Amino acid sequence: MRLPLDDIQEHNSRGHICNGGVICQQNLGFLGLSRLAKPLTGEEGLKILERDHYCCRYCGLDGMTSFENSLIMTVDFVLPRARKGKKDPKNLVAACRPCNRIKGARVFASFDEAKKYVLGRRTELRKEWESNMARLRGKSASA
Repeated sequence: MRLPLDDIQEHNSRGHICNGGVICQQNLGFLGLSRLAKPLTGEEGLKILERDHYCCRYCGLDGMTSFENSLIMTVDFVLPRARKGKKDPKNLVAACRPCNRIKGARVFASFDEAKKYVLGRRTELRKEWESNMARLRGKSASA
């Protein structure tokens, strides 16, 4: 099955070009810095997304319910590449971009701990957003 993401080249938050909708990080081994696992190919990423049924393993977002949801699906290295995480399927999970970004390069003792952190942080961010939106709506209503 071919997804629209297969044809998209995108820049991640650090400006590195990635193919296949899989967020990747630059390999700095040529500068003498620690070598990272190679980024996933589009095919490898699709295998993980298919294995996980295009569902974020952190928050449960279903990437198959809408085109918009499918666009934000990525593959996360549970033990981050920046921390010598490998391209082993056991270390890879489907994740929406927000959850992947929230987890970042943090290291957790288990996937369950990572999930707990990500969900807790999402709750905090949602509360902050709701507070800010209520404040802004109040300002616009009084103007």
